[in-house]
Amino acid sequence: MGLLDGKTALVTGAARGIGKAIALKFASEGANVAFTDLAIDENAQNTVKEIEAMGVKAKGYASNAANFEDTAKVVGEVHKDFGRIDILVNNAGITRDGLMMRMSEQQWDMVINVNLKSAFNFIHACTPIMMRQKSGSIINMSSVVGVHGNAGQANYSASKAGMIGLAKSIAQELGSRGIRANAIAPGFIITEMTAALSDEVKADWAKKIPLRRGGSTDDIANVATFLASDMSSYISGQVIQVDGGMNM
Repeated sequence: MGLLDGKTALVTGAARGIGKAIALKFASEGANVAFTDLAIDENAQNTVKEIEAMGVKAKGYASNAANFEDTAKVVGEVHKDFGRIDILVNNAGITRDGLMMRMSEQQWDMVINVNLKSAFNFIHACTPIMMRQKSGSIINMSSVVGVHGNAGQANYSASKAGMIGLAKSIAQELGSRGIRANAIAPGFIITEMTAALSDEVKADWAKKIPLRRGGSTDDIANVATFLASDMSSYISGQVIQVDGGMNM
């Protein structure tokens, strides 16, 4: 028996990376999984097949997460196809790094819209469904830079700090309806993006991490599974840093 048997999860930005790892872990614990990405291409279709191979229902949805109306439409389709939404993971995100004095308005707006506004859009659309169910777990994927800040990433740090504040506020607003909201703040996680960094950069990161290694996407997926399951039924409004003990 899986930790998430009978539940339906909606994971944004899950065709690859951390989002995909979370979707696969949820499926392995018995959850049906709906996920979104900008386009449901061959890579996303392969993700669907990997999830279905675990004996659960899966479907990918093309979604511009930063668009309010589009998000409402997609959530409506998910609800119609799956019948319920028990877990929402706001994982969609981008980076457009640069020093503040050189950062363009477009760089700022793109990151805030994709990372933070998308979380608002999906929570806004899923809240009525979860309220009728009188249960739900919302998980915002933040970052350690949302807790500590990071030079050259003012836009990304602000968006991820906003996701923490959003989770804490939703936890207070919806707790009486049986809905929990928490945030995960990953540290240096080995993904396709970070794997492309030079060995020198990765070694420098490792020196700052007490466990002396980068995290895996499975490390994040395991914490997300805990927060999605009834094992964390009395945990809400919290931020869990998954960073190997790193202090930035």
